[in-house]
Amino acid sequence: MAAPPRATRAVGRAGDRPRIALLQGLAGSVLLLAGSVGVGWIANGSPMIRQPLVIAMRTDGTGVLVSTALLVVGAMVLLRSWLRLGQRLAGWGTGSLREVVLAVVLWGAPLVLAVPIYSRDVYAYTGQGRLMSEGLNPYNTGISALSNWFMLGADPSWAENRTPYGPLFLWLAQGVVAVTGAQPDFSVLLFRLLACVGVALCVIYVPRLSALHGIGGARALWLVAANPLFLISFIASAHNDALMVGLAVAGTYYAAVRRPLLGIVLVTASIAVKPITIVLLPFIGLLWAGHAAGWGRKFLCWAATAVVSGGLLVLAGLPHGLGLGWTWALTDGTPGYTGYSPSGFGGQMVELAVNAVGLDGGTAADIFRTALTLASIAAACWLVLFGDPKRVVRRLGLAFAAVVLLAPIIQPWYVLWFLPFLAATGIRNNWQVKLMYVVVGFFVVFGAQDQVFVWNFVELPVSARALAFGVALAAVVYLLLVDVHTRKLLLHRPVRSSPK
Repeated sequence: MAAPPRATRAVGRAGDRPRIALLQGLAGSVLLLAGSVGVGWIANGSPMIRQPLVIAMRTDGTGVLVSTALLVVGAMVLLRSWLRLGQRLAGWGTGSLREVVLAVVLWGAPLVLAVPIYSRDVYAYTGQGRLMSEGLNPYNTGISALSNWFMLGADPSWAENRTPYGPLFLWLAQGVVAVTGAQPDFSVLLFRLLACVGVALCVIYVPRLSALHGIGGARALWLVAANPLFLISFIASAHNDALMVGLAVAGTYYAAVRRPLLGIVLVTASIAVKPITIVLLPFIGLLWAGHAAGWGRKFLCWAATAVVSGGLLVLAGLPHGLGLGWTWALTDGTPGYTGYSPSGFGGQMVELAVNAVGLDGGTAADIFRTALTLASIAAACWLVLFGDPKRVVRRLGLAFAAVVLLAPIIQPWYVLWFLPFLAATGIRNNWQVKLMYVVVGFFVVFGAQDQVFVWNFVELPVSARALAFGVALAAVVYLLLVDVHTRKLLLHRPVRSSPK
């Protein structure tokens, strides 16, 4: 007599084995770890750069090129593993959430030990912690005021800039420096652990927030936390955005389950890490008011939300005389633009077109970018005031996306700010998920070839960036045209299914 089918088979479709994708992703993360030693960002003051193996990998041409290849191949293997895990768990049945959480843990663990890649912002965090420890105000003083600041590993182009971060993160940075004595490698590890707190909050609260909207938590978490851009940006790069996003998601969840004060406290903590999440506060007020609230109750809850949050932020700025110095980041943004943002690219096209007719293209481009910024603010305000009262979190996600995507500067990890809210309220298995594949893939490829560190005295038969671009391009062609599994994701018409 045949044994009954096991319940664990419900993790995906018949015959699928998610553990294969899990192990392949782990291999990709290990390759990223290995490659990071040769072409990742190591601070000048780190004792690592005096280790024989590290010296060989960073100063010998062969070592540099092998490290570059390992880094890019690892990133692309991780990308493919994420895509394949989604295919293998396509049924999103019983046990699938466990598999996704396991993927985040397995794929993220090697990155905790990696040399910072894709960004070196984490070294600036150490500098800001030192400023706090030495009694200097990071809202007025750049890290160039510190003795031997260049040994910290921070990007020199930011050395004289004031910090855009909130008071809570500055206190955390000071705490890290107090523990590590500003030793670069130990400081990076502690900042990574802080980022992992944000990752853990996402792992816990994205499925819970999804359940409130009738969306399967496993698929939502796979979209949010298992994707390689999330893992690389929030763990390997140790961006404080991880903590900001985790606190914001947790706060939104508690506001949505009628615990508004806890929600406000958590979202305010998110603002005190990085102020951009102030965009969420009006929606937290709406969740407090409830979907049946009239305008009177809405304004009352908005006012109460502003008073509670504003009061907490004022209190956070009292010690050390920080005040409300963080508000500059909202009112006086970083100049310039990124060429791949809609604002940046569109402005370039406007400039070319206007110059072609003999007018001032630069001014026209500035007007275009300003118009998009104002349009994003208008869209966010509209979504606060109007829309389905039962879809407040969806409106929150769309407003956050508008503010991010219409800004002149978009860093690769910025798309992770609003992704949890859209995933928790439903990203459909059509053009929506295809667009996400493209965006995640683009930024993984972009970072792999854009953020490769090579000493300028190292002689190479081919540029490391050219090698990185070539390997990444070959991998993309393979995924799109050759791989019998992944090529279906973009080029084939998807089967109709629920976003659950």
